Amino acid sequence: MLDGHVHPDFYPVAQALEQQIKKTGGGAAACAYHDGKCILDIWGGVRDEDGTPWQRDTMSVSYSTTKGVVSTALHILADRGLLDYDDKVAKHWPEFAQAGKQDVTIRDVLCHRAGLYNIREMLEHANELRDWDAMTRALAAATPAPLADDHSAYHALTFGHIVGEIVQRVSGRALRDVIREDIATPLGLDGLYIGAPDHELERAARLVGRPPTRTNGAPVSSAAARKKRQRELMARGVQSALRLGGFPADFKRTARALAPKGISEFDFSANETLQASIPSANGLFTARSLARMYAALANGGELDGVRLLSQETMARATEVQVHGPDEVIIFPMRWRLGYHRVSTYRGRLRKAFGHFGYGGSGAWADPRRKMSFAMVLNAGTGTPLGDLRMLKLNTALIVAAKQRWKKQGSPRDDASSAWADAAGRG
Repeated sequence: MLDGHVHPDFYPVAQALEQQIKKTGGGAAACAYHDGKCILDIWGGVRDEDGTPWQRDTMSVSYSTTKGVVSTALHILADRGLLDYDDKVAKHWPEFAQAGKQDVTIRDVLCHRAGLYNIREMLEHANELRDWDAMTRALAAATPAPLADDHSAYHALTFGHIVGEIVQRVSGRALRDVIREDIATPLGLDGLYIGAPDHELERAARLVGRPPTRTNGAPVSSAAARKKRQRELMARGVQSALRLGGFPADFKRTARALAPKGISEFDFSANETLQASIPSANGLFTARSLARMYAALANGGELDGVRLLSQETMARATEVQVHGPDEVIIFPMRWRLGYHRVSTYRGRLRKAFGHFGYGGSGAWADPRRKMSFAMVLNAGTGTPLGDLRMLKLNTALIVAAKQRWKKQGSPRDDASSAWADAAGRG
């Protein structure tokens, strides 16, 4: 049973979310905007293992969905003329020039072409993700890996600290303050934190339904060992098939990007994690706040009289930078500057952009349709960029929108503006 409100034309989206919660357990919230108006704001399920009901103000850790928020913060600084995308990172962060990185640009970082994805070699333990100074020292000292032309390599756990440190150096403020002062407060958002204050932790959902982790030194059963071996053999087969298809599959490289030592013991919904600033992976959000931020981006950078970004900056930020495959995620992500492609079961939304996260969360904007959508949840795993649940809800939303526009005789699918035609070019 869901709470909240939904425009009658979009009941199928609510039905899809309710079915997902029943199937996966836990809780979730979803929110959508169209033409600057909230058309759907719903939530349901439970926020923790004790069965506490999900409330209107419940926030949930949203993994890589966080990257879209920290990218937006950087775009605001670019819009103010405080940096340029083609600036070398070392211009603003001199220590970054070590180990052959003197020519890496902000653009390289935003489209995952900086070659700094190998988190496993940088850290002794995943706990260092919570230590900003340790992370930035490790990144400054790291040697970049080479990339093929027009390839990217997803910086799953390093992207946020690089972009976040640039934001801090340029603005002279802590990243969490930039998020609050430049995005959350102007738009009146009710829950958008990268590094949550103590008094907001009581609103946080906790991850549920996770498999138990094995503590260091605990023996592995023979059955578990056999299953591990079977997974390894299956992975080799899939990797070989992908390579035959022309994709740069290397699952060891993927693991080096996604799994620092000790990650299986790392609790992303623990208070100490939520209080830290891990801008690749620990944003604590309501779906309402994400959808409202992306509604501004879908409307050329402005919502309800608040201009977050100029149309010119929006066009630059959302132009496709990389068309080739990603060497960590394998498939093409059509990276913009900090955002990636958005798909449904009925194909890609050509002008849409956003960011999804492990566990199933995600948020996006579509300037052609003037729509935005966001979902947060606390149950599920999937790929580094979520699972099929987001695709199902995206599809339900777009199908419902098409029916609505057909009924009204104003198909937003064909709507365009100068900036929307430029956004997401390619």
